[in-house]
Parts: sequence; structure tokens; C-alpha cells
Amino acid sequence: MASVDYSQVPIKEKAFYKPELSEVVDVLSRGLKANFESVSVAAVDCPDLTQEPFNLTTPGLSGNAKLIELGGPPYLVPLVQRDKIYDLAALARHLQRDPASLLGAGAGPWPHIGVNCEGIIDLTVRNGSVTQGTHIVSVEPVGAKKGASGYLQRRLPASETRTALLGNYLLSDGSPGKVIKVVAKKRIGSANFITAIRETLKNHYGDKVVGLGGAFLLRTGTVKHHVMPDFSSSALCSDADVDGWLHYFDMRAPIVHLGTLVTGDLELDLRVQHFHGRSAHGDGGHYHYDTSPLAAHYEGYFTLADSVYRIDPPPVTHTLGRD
Repeated sequence: MASVDYSQVPIKEKAFYKPELSEVVDVLSRGLKANFESVSVAAVDCPDLTQEPFNLTTPGLSGNAKLIELGGPPYLVPLVQRDKIYDLAALARHLQRDPASLLGAGAGPWPHIGVNCEGIIDLTVRNGSVTQGTHIVSVEPVGAKKGASGYLQRRLPASETRTALLGNYLLSDGSPGKVIKVVAKKRIGSANFITAIRETLKNHYGDKVVGLGGAFLLRTGTVKHHVMPDFSSSALCSDADVDGWLHYFDMRAPIVHLGTLVTGDLELDLRVQHFHGRSAHGDGGHYHYDTSPLAAHYEGYFTLADSVYRIDPPPVTHTLGRD
């Protein structure tokens, strides 16, 4: 199936407010204490993320960092639009980015396996060559019990550079540099790790919209993820419909999550947060929240983005399917 031609779809870029790292460190250090018993935030040199436990295709998150939002949930629900296939290597070429690191959360390339799937995106283009670290997770039947399901995680080959329908990615050179390190343990509030970060920044910066992208590890505990099954043949017209269609699982740490968050939509219909996770032991999917708050131990590395590219936004939008 042919991918979207980027020269034929709308692309808008808008700048974020970009405070000093030291200021963000102070804001998060104070604000996250309402949600976690133990909080440590610092501006640090990014560790080599190609190493365990992150195993990314580039060592860092720095170098002309921007966020990308491709498509959107209205291309998935109420009914899928199967023509919304996006080639990420082609996107890097279109944006004239080489080297280019793309990492984050989106729908996987359903044509590759024949069914809808989650994408944990980690793709690097350097000197025209692709290194593919993307994993996908699909719903798989298990056992003989009617309605029972499991999930299967697999890594994409370098020849498969497509995604579908929707995605939220950090685009950078993948270079080493200063990042914001956030360590949070023992959740005492109701917000998940990413929501707590986003709401803390939103409360401080107000209408000055800040955008972050990066990776976080849940070191210990369990976490609720969803995995999308194959596309629904009937229209999903409410959040309850979407919730009933998705498959939810409790998954085990350690799990690495990739994605983005923004504190406002800049009138671009942006998804405010979106992270997907994958693990060496096969667990993975769309992050919701930890299910063992007393055992929760998060370690995240994030970079501030200069701007966001809004690419091929749905002409008619809605709020379904954005949790």
C-alpha cells in the first residue's frame, strides 16, 4: 500500500516556549512531590541510551529537537481510514533531516503483519541508511477460551519504515547533550508519571506552551497498558465504545517507554501526551499508569523541543481515543 505523499498534505510548524533547563528542574522538583514520595530532578549529560536498559538506536536526545504529530485518532475512530500510511524514513528526507532520530508512540504498520498494532517507534537515519529499533505489539489469541487474548511483541526489520494513522514523536539528531533526568518513587497521588510532569509544567507556565520528548523506564512494579486489536468493523462512537474495543493488560517492569508531551495544543489539535513501552521480556503497549504505586520506580530522560510539526491533521476532529 502506498504511503502518504508529504508534499500533498498540510504541514504546519509552531514554536514552543523553551525555558532554561535549570528552571524546569526547579519547577518539577517542587511540583512532583505532590504525586510521589521521593523525587529527584536534575539537568545531566544524557547517558548512552544505546546501552541497557534503554537499547535505543541513538545515544542521545539532542540536536535540533522538535516534536512531530502525524495524523490523529480521527483516522482510527469511529472507523479506520486505511490509506493513512506514513513512511518515517521518507518524512526525514522531506524535512531534510540527516542524521535524524525519531522516537515515540504511534500506531504500527498494519500492512506489515496484516492487523492493527501498537508502535514503539525508534528509527534512525544516518547518511541515508536506516537503523530500525521499532517494536510493534499486536493482540494474539491464546488458549481455547472464547474471548481470551494475549499479545505479541516483535521488532521491525530495517526495510520496514512505515507507521499508520497517528503518531507522536521526538525528532532530533540523536546526539549526546544535556537532558532533564527525573527519578520518582512511590506514587502517592492519582496522576501517572507523565500526567504529573505535564500538569506540573502546565500549572507553572500557563499559556506558554512547553513540549518535551524522551524516554522513561519503569524499573520496578507493574503497569497497565492497552494493546489495540484489529480494526473494528463497527463504528466506535464514544469513549465507552473505544474502551470496550481495546485490550488491557497488567505488565511487568522493567519496561522502557518512548513518547512526547505538550502543555497545550497551540491550536493545532495536538495530543497532550502519548507514550508506548516495550521490554526485553515481551511486555509492551500503550502506557496508562502503574498498578503497584508503592513499588513504582520511574527514571526518565527528557529534552525540551524547539517547535512542533503538525503533519496531515484530520480535517474533522474529535476527542475520542486520546487517553
